[in-house]
Amino acid sequence: MKNQFDQIDHQIIRILHQDARTSASEIARKLNANERTIRKRIDRLVRLGAVRLTAIIDPEVFGYVTAVDIFLEVDADQEEEVISTFLTIPEISYIALGQGTKDLSIECRFRNNDEMHQFLRKKLPAIEGVQIRGYSLVPRIIRNIDEWMPKDEDFKATENDDDI
Repeated sequence: MKNQFDQIDHQIIRILHQDARTSASEIARKLNANERTIRKRIDRLVRLGAVRLTAIIDPEVFGYVTAVDIFLEVDADQEEEVISTFLTIPEISYIALGQGTKDLSIECRFRNNDEMHQFLRKKLPAIEGVQIRGYSLVPRIIRNIDEWMPKDEDFKATENDDDI
């Protein structure tokens, strides 16, 4: 696959990654570029799904200081129903399905250990088709998905490419 992102895209992404509220005019000034070009680049990055301009919530600011990763086994016949149920549970901040397995991984947030205990002992076991395989209390998240960036070499397209 031809790389479709160049160094200008990389610089725009880095600036927006630091502060998604940075205006196109401010980015243009920082990059010594045309504001209209920057607006088009941002629109293109959003359209391609390369970036999402959204607010990231910090659970700790809202008192959700306990994080736990929970590893589950889900009956294959009930997988879709279980996932639909999980999507409605506010404590669950992340859901991932293992390919070719019955494994499901979720991350949950709680205000305290008592809430976590109730969730693990009462709420999850009450969901049909779900078995807890293990869990791990997460005392500190070192890098979260909102901090991830592609490698520099992912931005190797030339700036005059017709696809940009």
